[in-house]
Amino acid sequence: MARDGKNVQDKPGSCQPASGSWYSVYDNTTVTDVTKATVDHMVPLAMAWISGADTWTADQRKAFGNDLKDPQLLIASESSNSSKGDSGPDAWKPANHTFWCTYAEDYTHVKSVWKLTTTAAEKPALSSMLDTCTN
Repeated sequence: MARDGKNVQDKPGSCQPASGSWYSVYDNTTVTDVTKATVDHMVPLAMAWISGADTWTADQRKAFGNDLKDPQLLIASESSNSSKGDSGPDAWKPANHTFWCTYAEDYTHVKSVWKLTTTAAEKPALSSMLDTCTN
């Protein structure tokens, strides 16, 4: 939360900040109530599991779940994260259509880095979102 927020104030003795603001790219909103800001896994843990993470060691699963190097963890409003849940791009797309290209690029990047397969249902959904890229 501290990494991705603005004017984040720590709350002594707590892992949750006392205050700050966080931009939720999924729905193009800024969250100022810390209880409404969540950290989302771009590739949901359940999707990772069915795409190959079921064969990983506990250390590999922990590393994936806490990956700060790749675009795997991002701030999302509570409402957008709740609507996404464990869904992949075949069942959920960001309400912010201008983010579709980046979402699809980041999703495929994370899957590639972690050597996860892309499901048959994900392929056309990702392709459709990649078609929104202008470069």
